[in-house]
Amino acid sequence: MTNKGTPLVEMRDISISFGGIKAVDHVTVDLYPGEVVGLLGHNGAGKSTLIKCLSGAYQADAGQILIDGKPVEINNPRDARAQNIETIYQTLALADNLDAASNLFLGREIVSPLGFVNDSKMEAETRKIMHRLNPNFKKFNVPVSALSGGQRQSVAIARAVYFNARILIMDEPTAALGPHETQMVAELIEELKKQGLGIFLIEHDIHNVMKLCDRASVMKNGQLVGTVNVNEVTDEDILSMIILGKKPEQAA
Repeated sequence: MTNKGTPLVEMRDISISFGGIKAVDHVTVDLYPGEVVGLLGHNGAGKSTLIKCLSGAYQADAGQILIDGKPVEINNPRDARAQNIETIYQTLALADNLDAASNLFLGREIVSPLGFVNDSKMEAETRKIMHRLNPNFKKFNVPVSALSGGQRQSVAIARAVYFNARILIMDEPTAALGPHETQMVAELIEELKKQGLGIFLIEHDIHNVMKLCDRASVMKNGQLVGTVNVNEVTDEDILSMIILGKKPEQAA
């Protein structure tokens, strides 16, 4: 993939401190349409804190966020959603006792002119979006607690995409999934890329990064070690960045 034109997202020179400790220290990353950028680093490296500035969970002390080249203010999750940024956390935030359609429209239900929830319309819309993302999904009338990990991930992704996400933040989407389920999520991510979404992938598993990402940005001690094209490095190179805090050409 060649990065041309204006990035979908630019996080420029972002800094944020907690109790005098710089959790993120002058970090710049960007993301283009149809691209997956992996964010890696040990626990405490600052990757989750950085991305929470984009999702609206935290406010940066310094720096700037640009969407489509224009500066934006993101002070809370509502601001992020207004910029078509959706976050899929590891916990997925699904209501286990409800089916796929009820989860898709949770808090944003389709209602009839008389104010009644339109279940059939919500199911029809859910079937439509699921067919686009995961044609093999068939369990529309069971609680999501009865679904596999990959199917639950499908529901969470469908909810984000249905409500016009252009920028998706995914927190370890394949954690605790088996090989088949992991492959299902990989196919979902590939489909989202084709549709032009940009995805920030917070990930610990370097093999997943090599498989799913176009670029990888590595952080250590709150600072950006560097950003590399995944097809130009090995997993050992990325591991070295995480452990030594040096880009491949510096580690020699």
